[in-house]
Amino acid sequence: QVHLVESGGGLVQAGGSLRLSCAASGRTFSRSVMGWFRQFPGKEREFVAAKRWSDSSPAYADSVKGRFTISRDNAKNTVYLQMNSLKPEDTAVYYCAAAPPGFTEVPKTPRLYDYWGQGTQVTVSS
Repeated sequence: QVHLVESGGGLVQAGGSLRLSCAASGRTFSRSVMGWFRQFPGKEREFVAAKRWSDSSPAYADSVKGRFTISRDNAKNTVYLQMNSLKPEDTAVYYCAAAPPGFTEVPKTPRLYDYWGQGTQVTVSS
């Protein structure tokens, strides 16, 4: 089992920044990819960013490239999502997720991730 807990969401003005954290516990060594997804009301979850625990290049959704940065602290088993230049359209519930090893490329499909956090609300006001 892998347990994921997100934190760091909140209300911010457009142009501002937030940093989300995802603390992982349990059999974290069994999961090689950590990702962030977001969900708008009435919509499916969409990919935001993901990165392997190993030192590899991250993957980002086009809508957040250049504004968001995913990073990890292996010693703390924590993954971060630094969000800069936030826009009102970034308002969503953000989820952290973990995927098993075996993917040639970093997966961007929610169903390929088998552990999820509870989500944290990010609201960007105009």
